Amino acid sequence: MLIGLIRHGLTDWNAAGRIQGQSDIPLNNEGRKQAELLGERLLQEPYHWDYCVTSSLSRAAETGQIIAAKLGIPLLEPDHRIRERAYGQVEGLTAAERELKWGKEWNQLSLGQETDEQLQVRALAFMEDIAAQHPDRNVLVISHGGFLAQLYIALYKDKYSERLGNLSLTILEKQEQDWNPLLYNCTSHILQNQL
Repeated sequence: MLIGLIRHGLTDWNAAGRIQGQSDIPLNNEGRKQAELLGERLLQEPYHWDYCVTSSLSRAAETGQIIAAKLGIPLLEPDHRIRERAYGQVEGLTAAERELKWGKEWNQLSLGQETDEQLQVRALAFMEDIAAQHPDRNVLVISHGGFLAQLYIALYKDKYSERLGNLSLTILEKQEQDWNPLLYNCTSHILQNQL
Protein backbone atom coordinates (compact mmCIF):
# COMPACT_ATOMS: atom_id res chain seq x y z
CA MET A 1 0.00 0.00 0.00
CA LEU A 2 1.12 3.51 -0.85
CA ILE A 3 -0.15 6.74 0.62
CA GLY A 4 0.53 9.99 -1.20
CA LEU A 5 0.35 12.83 1.31
CA ILE A 6 -0.29 16.23 -0.26
CA ARG A 7 -0.52 19.69 1.26
CA HIS A 8 -3.36 21.71 -0.30
CA GLY A 9 -2.72 24.46 -2.84
CA LEU A 10 -2.03 28.11 -2.12
CA THR A 11 -4.65 30.41 -0.56
CA ASP A 12 -4.65 34.19 -0.10
CA TRP A 13 -3.99 33.66 3.61
CA ASN A 14 -0.97 31.45 2.81
CA ALA A 15 0.37 34.20 0.56
CA ALA A 16 -0.15 36.81 3.31
CA GLY A 17 1.44 34.62 6.01
CA ARG A 18 -1.77 34.27 8.02
CA ILE A 19 -2.39 31.15 10.10
CA GLN A 20 -5.48 29.46 8.70
CA GLY A 21 -6.02 26.59 11.09
CA GLN A 22 -9.60 25.41 10.76
CA SER A 23 -10.84 28.68 9.24
CA ASP A 24 -12.31 27.65 5.91
CA ILE A 25 -10.23 29.69 3.46
CA PRO A 26 -10.61 28.74 -0.23
CA LEU A 27 -7.86 28.13 -2.78
CA ASN A 28 -6.82 31.09 -4.86
CA ASN A 29 -6.16 30.86 -8.61
CA GLU A 30 -2.49 30.02 -8.03
CA GLY A 31 -3.54 27.17 -5.72
CA ARG A 32 -5.84 25.78 -8.41
CA LYS A 33 -3.02 25.98 -10.96
CA GLN A 34 -0.70 24.12 -8.52
CA ALA A 35 -3.28 21.34 -8.16
CA GLU A 36 -3.48 21.03 -11.96
CA LEU A 37 0.32 20.78 -12.16
CA LEU A 38 0.44 18.00 -9.56
CA GLY A 39 -2.37 16.16 -11.33
CA GLU A 40 -0.37 16.30 -14.58
CA ARG A 41 2.73 15.02 -12.79
CA LEU A 42 0.85 12.11 -11.21
CA LEU A 43 -0.47 11.07 -14.62
CA GLN A 44 3.11 10.72 -15.89
CA GLU A 45 4.61 8.85 -12.92
CA PRO A 46 4.70 5.05 -12.55
CA TYR A 47 2.60 4.95 -9.38
CA HIS A 48 -1.07 4.06 -9.79
CA TRP A 49 -3.54 5.79 -7.43
CA ASP A 50 -6.91 4.20 -6.60
CA TYR A 51 -8.64 6.78 -4.39
CA CYS A 52 -8.34 10.30 -3.08
CA VAL A 53 -9.49 11.49 0.36
CA THR A 54 -9.38 15.08 1.62
CA SER A 55 -9.94 17.04 4.77
CA SER A 56 -13.36 18.67 4.98
CA LEU A 57 -11.91 22.18 4.65
CA SER A 58 -12.59 23.67 1.21
CA ARG A 59 -8.94 24.38 0.30
CA ALA A 60 -8.10 20.68 0.66
CA ALA A 61 -11.39 19.48 -0.81
CA GLU A 62 -10.99 21.58 -3.96
CA THR A 63 -7.36 20.49 -4.36
CA GLY A 64 -8.56 16.88 -4.14
CA GLN A 65 -11.39 17.45 -6.62
CA ILE A 66 -8.97 18.86 -9.19
CA ILE A 67 -6.45 16.03 -8.77
CA ALA A 68 -9.03 13.21 -8.63
CA ALA A 69 -10.73 14.54 -11.77
CA LYS A 70 -7.39 14.75 -13.59
CA LEU A 71 -6.55 11.13 -12.61
CA GLY A 72 -10.09 9.81 -13.10
CA ILE A 73 -10.21 8.28 -9.61
CA PRO A 74 -12.97 8.29 -6.98
CA LEU A 75 -12.98 10.98 -4.31
CA LEU A 76 -13.88 9.38 -0.98
CA GLU A 77 -15.91 11.14 1.72
CA PRO A 78 -13.89 13.91 3.43
CA ASP A 79 -12.29 12.90 6.73
CA HIS A 80 -12.45 15.45 9.57
CA ARG A 81 -9.41 13.85 11.27
CA ILE A 82 -7.06 15.21 8.59
CA ARG A 83 -8.21 18.83 9.02
CA GLU A 84 -5.59 21.40 9.95
CA ARG A 85 -4.66 22.00 13.57
CA ALA A 86 -7.17 24.20 15.39
CA TYR A 87 -5.27 27.38 16.28
CA GLY A 88 -7.94 29.09 18.39
CA GLN A 89 -7.35 32.83 18.91
CA VAL A 90 -4.30 32.78 16.63
CA GLU A 91 -6.21 31.99 13.42
CA GLY A 92 -6.11 34.79 10.86
CA LEU A 93 -3.04 36.50 12.30
CA THR A 94 0.38 37.02 10.73
CA ALA A 95 3.65 36.34 12.59
CA ALA A 96 4.04 40.07 13.32
CA GLU A 97 0.47 40.33 14.65
CA ARG A 98 0.92 37.25 16.87
CA GLU A 99 4.17 38.57 18.34
CA LEU A 100 2.75 42.04 18.89
CA LYS A 101 -0.24 40.61 20.73
CA TRP A 102 1.39 37.81 22.77
CA GLY A 103 5.18 38.01 22.30
CA LYS A 104 7.66 35.71 20.54
CA GLU A 105 6.64 32.73 22.68
CA TRP A 106 2.96 32.95 21.67
CA ASN A 107 2.94 29.26 20.76
CA GLN A 108 3.73 28.37 24.39
CA LEU A 109 0.54 30.08 25.59
CA SER A 110 -2.87 28.47 25.87
CA LEU A 111 -4.81 30.35 23.20
CA GLY A 112 -7.25 27.61 22.23
CA GLN A 113 -4.87 25.80 19.90
CA GLU A 114 -4.71 22.03 19.56
CA THR A 115 -1.56 20.52 21.10
CA ASP A 116 1.08 18.60 19.16
CA GLU A 117 0.06 15.46 21.06
CA GLN A 118 -3.63 15.82 20.16
CA LEU A 119 -2.75 16.34 16.51
CA GLN A 120 -0.40 13.34 16.45
CA VAL A 121 -3.02 11.06 18.03
CA ARG A 122 -5.61 11.85 15.37
CA ALA A 123 -3.00 11.66 12.59
CA LEU A 124 -1.84 8.19 13.62
CA ALA A 125 -5.44 6.99 14.09
CA PHE A 126 -6.22 8.13 10.54
CA MET A 127 -3.17 6.31 9.13
CA GLU A 128 -4.08 3.11 10.97
CA ASP A 129 -7.68 3.25 9.71
CA ILE A 130 -6.80 4.04 6.09
CA ALA A 131 -4.34 1.13 6.03
CA ALA A 132 -6.97 -1.22 7.51
CA GLN A 133 -9.73 -0.06 5.12
CA HIS A 134 -7.64 -0.08 1.91
CA PRO A 135 -4.72 -2.49 2.49
CA ASP A 136 -4.26 -3.33 -1.20
CA ARG A 137 -4.88 0.13 -2.62
CA ASN A 138 -2.90 3.31 -3.12
CA VAL A 139 -4.54 6.41 -1.66
CA LEU A 140 -3.87 10.12 -2.15
CA VAL A 141 -4.54 12.16 0.99
CA ILE A 142 -5.00 15.94 0.69
CA SER A 143 -4.43 17.66 4.01
CA HIS A 144 -2.64 20.63 5.61
CA GLY A 145 0.89 21.73 6.49
CA GLY A 146 0.57 21.77 10.27
CA PHE A 147 -1.25 18.45 10.32
CA LEU A 148 1.24 16.73 8.01
CA ALA A 149 4.24 18.11 9.93
CA GLN A 150 2.92 16.55 13.14
CA LEU A 151 2.18 13.27 11.36
CA TYR A 152 5.81 13.11 10.17
CA ILE A 153 7.07 13.89 13.69
CA ALA A 154 4.85 11.11 15.07
CA LEU A 155 6.18 8.64 12.48
CA TYR A 156 9.83 9.71 12.21
CA LYS A 157 10.64 11.92 15.24
CA ASP A 158 13.01 14.70 14.08
CA LYS A 159 14.16 13.10 10.82
CA TYR A 160 12.01 15.44 8.67
CA SER A 161 11.66 19.04 9.73
CA GLU A 162 11.75 21.24 6.64
CA ARG A 163 8.70 23.43 6.02
CA LEU A 164 6.13 21.74 3.78
CA GLY A 165 5.43 23.57 0.54
CA ASN A 166 1.95 24.09 -0.89
CA LEU A 167 1.10 21.11 -3.13
CA SER A 168 4.13 19.18 -1.85
CA LEU A 169 4.00 15.41 -2.35
CA THR A 170 5.24 12.83 0.13
CA ILE A 171 4.86 9.12 -0.66
CA LEU A 172 4.91 6.49 2.09
CA GLU A 173 4.85 2.73 1.57
CA LYS A 174 3.27 0.46 4.18
CA GLN A 175 5.65 -2.35 5.14
CA GLU A 176 4.22 -4.47 7.96
CA GLN A 177 3.89 -2.00 10.86
CA ASP A 178 6.11 0.73 9.38
CA TRP A 179 5.60 3.51 6.85
CA ASN A 180 8.69 3.67 4.64
CA PRO A 181 9.21 7.11 3.03
CA LEU A 182 9.81 6.90 -0.73
CA LEU A 183 9.54 10.65 -1.43
CA TYR A 184 9.39 13.63 0.94
CA ASN A 185 8.02 17.16 0.46
CA CYS A 186 8.61 17.20 -3.29
CA THR A 187 7.44 20.25 -5.25
CA SER A 188 9.34 19.61 -8.50
CA HIS A 189 6.06 19.91 -10.47
CA ILE A 190 5.76 23.53 -9.31
CA LEU A 191 9.46 24.40 -9.57
CA GLN A 192 9.67 23.10 -13.16
CA ASN A 193 6.75 25.32 -14.14
CA GLN A 194 8.50 28.41 -12.72
CA LEU A 195 11.62 27.97 -14.91
